[in-house]
Amino acid sequence: MTLRVNGAPHAVEVDHRTTLLDLLRERLALTGSKKGCDHGQCGACTVLVDGRRVNSCLVLAVSLDGSDVVTVEGLAKAEGADGDLHPLQRAFLERDAFQCGYCTPGQLCSAVGMLAEADSGEPSVVTDPELPPGGPVPLTDEEIRERMSGNLCRCGAYPHIVEAVQDVVS
Repeated sequence: MTLRVNGAPHAVEVDHRTTLLDLLRERLALTGSKKGCDHGQCGACTVLVDGRRVNSCLVLAVSLDGSDVVTVEGLAKAEGADGDLHPLQRAFLERDAFQCGYCTPGQLCSAVGMLAEADSGEPSVVTDPELPPGGPVPLTDEEIRERMSGNLCRCGAYPHIVEAVQDVVS
């Protein structure tokens, strides 16, 4: 199978049972995405596949032939110039939006995906139903918390994560 990971093409032969997370960590040595629960419940393994956030522990690698994958290692390359940090990475540092750091790669990838979803007008369960369809969804604190609810932080850095996202949105 072939796929692009962080902008680089990869041709790999994988067992049909291999998850995207295991392919990234064990075969491509991209260890930023973490194996937390391995059941899709914690979000530590969140990456972007064709611009959409996914729990990489739940996706079989063979189902992604031809896809474009971005991990936390590729965020700076995707948005930054010459190795600069992605604006969200910078905001996480400035707002101290991490403590132990284990969930941070998944939080960052999820936040990047969330920003794209909201910008495209994709509503969440807390989105004001009176908003005109198709337009960007304003990212209030409540909207950010709802959209990031699939990413758990055992240290409780949630207020700082919301502040970091707000810094980028503003």
